Amino acid sequence: MRDDQRHPLDGHEHGDHSNGLQKPAMGTMDDRRGRYAAYTTRLVDGVLTQPGHTPPELRRAVLEQAAGSGGRNLPPALAQYVNTVARHAYKVTDEDVSRLQRAGHSDDALFEVTVSAALGAALGRLERGLAALRGESSPPVPLSATRRGGTRD
Repeated sequence: MRDDQRHPLDGHEHGDHSNGLQKPAMGTMDDRRGRYAAYTTRLVDGVLTQPGHTPPELRRAVLEQAAGSGGRNLPPALAQYVNTVARHAYKVTDEDVSRLQRAGHSDDALFEVTVSAALGAALGRLERGLAALRGESSPPVPLSATRRGGTRD
């Protein structure tokens, strides 16, 4: 492949693929801020801070519960749904959703809860995986950046 055919986001400056791996454009795993920290922060901010059909506090509690780092103030039926989405998403049934709808939750609110739970589960897994790569037996305070509103000190 010619250099002028390479896309700038491919991580290649010039030369073969291994050269691109030696000089990643966006940081390395040793970077304590994380390779995609800015993207993750924007994603979390978008889910938690933008106007929606559910209060931001509820979305944050859902995200934290799904990540395994909090969210213990959820109503029991919603907490059960969040746990199912976070741990066994393939087991969510139409009946689960219908039960929540009958309890007064709109489709839009359930969508926001589902997205928050899925994001929390993904971030929790990411933190645990990165901790393992660093050789830590347990991760640092989970989602520490998202607890401070998505900013890092």
